[in-house]
Amino acid sequence: MKPYNQEQTKKEQVEQMFDNIAPTYDRLNHILSFNIDKLWRRRVVRILRKSNPDMVMDMATGTGDLAIAMARRIKDVRILGIDLSEEMLAVARQKIESEGVSDSIEVKKGDAENLTFVDSETMDAATVAFGVRNFENLEKGLAEIYRTLRTGGKLIVLEFSIPRNPLVRWVYAQYSHRLLPRIGAMLSKDRQAYDYLPDSVEEFPSPERFAEILRGVGFSDIKARSQSFGIAHIYEATK
Repeated sequence: MKPYNQEQTKKEQVEQMFDNIAPTYDRLNHILSFNIDKLWRRRVVRILRKSNPDMVMDMATGTGDLAIAMARRIKDVRILGIDLSEEMLAVARQKIESEGVSDSIEVKKGDAENLTFVDSETMDAATVAFGVRNFENLEKGLAEIYRTLRTGGKLIVLEFSIPRNPLVRWVYAQYSHRLLPRIGAMLSKDRQAYDYLPDSVEEFPSPERFAEILRGVGFSDIKARSQSFGIAHIYEATK
């Protein structure tokens, strides 16, 4: 496992972090979220199905969980999954093959802030599950997604957030800063990655501020749906 270099950019550190934890990512993700993440992804797919998209870009696709869920539940959809981490994509390719959805999903290594291989106005929808907080330049990444969408296209973002209820927020903080890094370090052998994850959630803009950022890059009709006492939010926006 490569050690982290503090002189690396955030983008480089995120890529290396996910390369390091890719082999154990799925198992840990489901254990640490008590499988609630699967419920949230199903809700994302349910929202997306209403617009019946033909072409969807799944940014920060990781090991492909959301892309696979979309391929299973949206008829005749074509999905382009993009991620910085080649090791995460290697896991995604194996899962896509084993799930029998290779005809529906293509995955590529790429940078959300510089999608040179995706033409403007080509995507009916874009999704990002637990990935926007890892963008080095949030506005630039969202603007690049906006560019790729057709007029009327949908962006759906699933992201962690800080609960508003004081008791839920306290329990969440204890879990995310004390228990999560210990379990993550024990199973993945990478303590720094699981220290980063809760820190990145705390640094991410509030739902209200994130909605402002979406409006600032051109999106409209923005909805934010709180999930599981505010532990996460699903954002829907239209170009």
